[in-house]
Amino acid sequence: MAKEGEDDEREPHLMVSGKALVKRFGGVAAVAGIDVEVRRGESFGFLGPNGAGKSSTMRMIACVSPRSDGELRVLGMDPETDGPRIRARIGVVPQLDNLDVELTVRQNLQVYGRYFGLSRAHVRAKAVELMEFAELSDRADDQVEPLSGGMKRRLTIARSMVNDPEVLLLDEPTTGLDPQARHLLWGRLYQLKQQGVTQIITTHDMHEAEQLCDRLVVMDGGQIVAEGSPSELIARFSTREVLELRFAPGEQDGQINHVADLAGRHEVLPDRLLLYADDGEAALEAAHARGVRPVSTLIRRSTLEDVFLRLTGRSLVD
Repeated sequence: MAKEGEDDEREPHLMVSGKALVKRFGGVAAVAGIDVEVRRGESFGFLGPNGAGKSSTMRMIACVSPRSDGELRVLGMDPETDGPRIRARIGVVPQLDNLDVELTVRQNLQVYGRYFGLSRAHVRAKAVELMEFAELSDRADDQVEPLSGGMKRRLTIARSMVNDPEVLLLDEPTTGLDPQARHLLWGRLYQLKQQGVTQIITTHDMHEAEQLCDRLVVMDGGQIVAEGSPSELIARFSTREVLELRFAPGEQDGQINHVADLAGRHEVLPDRLLLYADDGEAALEAAHARGVRPVSTLIRRSTLEDVFLRLTGRSLVD
């Protein structure tokens, strides 16, 4: 049995383990008794609408917010008693960049490295390595303020790696970035995964979750409502394909009775009908045979977004 403050060697593959984990704010349970396990070397995602409990869970894992109840181990240690030791071995990428804009790219990395007690020589060498990783070597001595959003985001991720963390926590890592910057960051995160860095990600970008996450949980109302790999969740909660039928404004309500039985599930949206079917082409041919003539059609594969909306609804949550 591991001693207090030592890594739990009974489950060395688990980087994070939570059981009946609860976080309350006053009388409100933001996290309502969840079980979660993150394995060594995987990319694990938390998905959910606003207020689902994702950020509260991440803050407990990051050792900046104490749990209200339940059990939590990070790197085999208890955040309540071993917070400093855990924080020394994890990296955190916040949703909003908190770089020192008056310092240069190089200085941001070196100053941050000194917070971990690393020697000046070590952080100088590490800064060079991380600037190359983030493709910022040519901006090393530029101040941060004029950098593009993508450059700032890459620098924030690079800075989180200055202590060679075993676990990297990323909160909405690519929010607000253009497609080129987003794909470049995805590539950098894939590199880190190949190097053995465990990643825990929150995101509202369902395509990003499909691209990055080996496993994920969908949270709603402080609880986990589904768990699995993206492909497992799509197979469990959706169909192989989705047929989208677009009609002139107001016409879809009169068409639903003609096509509802062509799919296992359907949705009526303001501008189109969605038919969830294993064979979209067959469903479309059957609709045409019944005289249904939409303005346009689209047959696409089911995505994680279809799963997310089915589990959490389409209504906005403030």
